[in-house]
Amino acid sequence: MLSEQVHAQLRAAIMRGEHSPGDALKPQELARERGVSLAVVREALVRLVGEGLADRLPNRGFAVPAHSDRRWQEIAEARRTVEPVVLRLSVERGDLEWEARVRAAHHRLARTPAFVPGEGEHYSDAWAEAHRVFHRALLEGCGNPVLLETFDRMWTASELARRWSSRRAPGRDGAGEHRLLERAALARDADTAAEVLARHLARTAAALA
Repeated sequence: MLSEQVHAQLRAAIMRGEHSPGDALKPQELARERGVSLAVVREALVRLVGEGLADRLPNRGFAVPAHSDRRWQEIAEARRTVEPVVLRLSVERGDLEWEARVRAAHHRLARTPAFVPGEGEHYSDAWAEAHRVFHRALLEGCGNPVLLETFDRMWTASELARRWSSRRAPGRDGAGEHRLLERAALARDADTAAEVLARHLARTAAALA
């Protein structure tokens, strides 16, 4: 559908940093640039609002969320509260297939370049997807679809902030943090895994403070 295409285009443009934090997303201009109707663009923007990738402003249309928005810290607090608990369950309940998925997801993440020429100054699309798959794989051993759906919602809502944080903590060893997460999870050390994950999430939030 046309609205799906426009949604995907706008989502990618925001993720690549083509629209800066706080920039207005003007439906009329976007419709003209893409040669589509205003209704199609508005439908796509409403979807982006639902994903946490755009704000709907009273009487002012739409805008890219500002990274200073308190919402990012609230999302980060929610993730630090929920995800370490789910990871504990995953470490305790995960089977051999779960271990294999975690190992494979980490291997893919470690081998995927975080930055690619031509994709803007933020994390590449391929790395962002490998990153999501790894974090979700860590939690999938919990066996609770409601908890995993909660993770999915929080991940989508925090994806934009995570990409912005990439250049705000240049000395951060993200690869090392992921390696520690994989090792603790596969060693079945629930306490260490939960602690490492909480620190990992806290560092992302600190980069946006």
